Amino acid sequence: MRFWDTSAIIPLCIEEQETRSIQNIIKKDGMIVVWWGSIVECYSAFGRLRRDGFLKPQEEAQALAVLSQLAGVWTEIEPSDEIRDITRRLFQNYPLRAADSLQLAAAIVWAEKTPRGQEFVCLDTRLRDSAQKEGFKILPAQMLSRKSPD
Repeated sequence: MRFWDTSAIIPLCIEEQETRSIQNIIKKDGMIVVWWGSIVECYSAFGRLRRDGFLKPQEEAQALAVLSQLAGVWTEIEPSDEIRDITRRLFQNYPLRAADSLQLAAAIVWAEKTPRGQEFVCLDTRLRDSAQKEGFKILPAQMLSRKSPD
């Protein structure tokens, strides 16, 4: 079982440069753990890609169908005071945006506050670096392209 950032969920739903490496990760272990807001972030990304002309409406519909299938089997880490408290510490230590901090805090809660050796699947450079400093093993180990945060 691995924790999946939204940046790694999206290539499971639409073809991107990192899709093959992400598919290889999920083939090894289909168990996905996500932050409860991941689905909202995916909706936002797909809508933005359609509005910007990168996805046709039928491609967006297909991506949303794949996302629905994934959401039907993944485990979500629900919001909590503990996650909110961890985000305060993360903001003091790392240059994270709010959603990324919540994602990382949820992963830390999932790892029972012992991330060393737990796997974190992510394509966002800033979040990868922060999660690694927290002790997570980052997948994929190497990326074809470095994604910069929005």
